Amino acid sequence: MRKPIVAGNWKMNLDLHTSRELLNDLKRGLQNENFNCELVVSPSHVLLSDAVQHTEGTDIHVAAQDASAHDKGAYTGEVSTAMLQSVGVKHVILGHSERRAYHQENNELLEKKLRAVMDAGMTAIFCFGEELADRKAHKQEEIVAHQLQAVINTLTESEYGQLILAYEPVWAIGTGETASAQQAQDMHAFIRRHMDTHVSGEVASKLRILYGGSVKPSNASEIFSGPDVDGGLIGGASLKADDFLAIAKAAQ
Repeated sequence: MRKPIVAGNWKMNLDLHTSRELLNDLKRGLQNENFNCELVVSPSHVLLSDAVQHTEGTDIHVAAQDASAHDKGAYTGEVSTAMLQSVGVKHVILGHSERRAYHQENNELLEKKLRAVMDAGMTAIFCFGEELADRKAHKQEEIVAHQLQAVINTLTESEYGQLILAYEPVWAIGTGETASAQQAQDMHAFIRRHMDTHVSGEVASKLRILYGGSVKPSNASEIFSGPDVDGGLIGGASLKADDFLAIAKAAQ
């Protein structure tokens, strides 16, 4: 049985004060409710150390929003896996659609970043997904298969226990377009079949695949009802404790 995950990507939001406020609200919520899912929050790099300290002794994991492919050196602005580990971070988001779009991250770079995360023994939340033009051209499976090749090229079968996949239909995020629960399930089923074919049935059956397409309290239960949907990568709704906890409650 795959345990659901609800991961909050805070993106470039919150400062030290508001980060602590949100974490305090989440901790209070955890004291009042039982959740049958893993909770992950992903603050910006400058907030990671404080967030790790602030969530110590709770069931909340802290993830970085990115990591460098390099161990160290003259790479201004980069943050290595060793630096993240030194402040207690064990999870890293890689390949987010905004990193792909704004920083031109491609499979070649993401293979190197994945290798760095795997070698550090950390958990990667690997993001991928098609844009609106791809969906309208019925190329969504082709695009997703291509992006997944970075994973298939990089990981040994034993390393898939360190991997979480996060499908992001970019066309359904902030575009006015809406993905149905059936569309989410259909793509997740394709992803699992693809991993079955190209890796192994055992890996495919155990791999947790999150949905990252504008999940809200109002649609979380329906989306998470898909048998191949193992939770969500949450954007804006993760910045409000009540919304994030409501989504987590739906992932049972």
